Amino acid sequence: MYKFKVGDEVQVNTGGQKGKKGKIEKIFLSKNMAIIGGVNVYKRHKKVSKNQPAGIHEIARPIDVSKISLICPKCKNLTKVKFSTEGNIKKRTCRKCGGTL
Repeated sequence: MYKFKVGDEVQVNTGGQKGKKGKIEKIFLSKNMAIIGGVNVYKRHKKVSKNQPAGIHEIARPIDVSKISLICPKCKNLTKVKFSTEGNIKKRTCRKCGGTL
């Protein structure tokens, strides 16, 4: 089980994007990176191709997982993930309030 899942709300801790919040759109497990909506967006100038018109397109770039923190949906605070087991089921829980993520 991984600490972050698609759809989790996170905040960036370091770098030029520090303090920005967004939801995880895609996770790259092999690279330990995630694409977060509205964070780390670059503009790319593209020529005409068969599938796309020419123009300036905004592309979200991946950000390293070590630079982001999870926001608990229950207590709305930055938190670390704690794994707990109930029977044979492994769950992600908030370290601050104990709510399930």
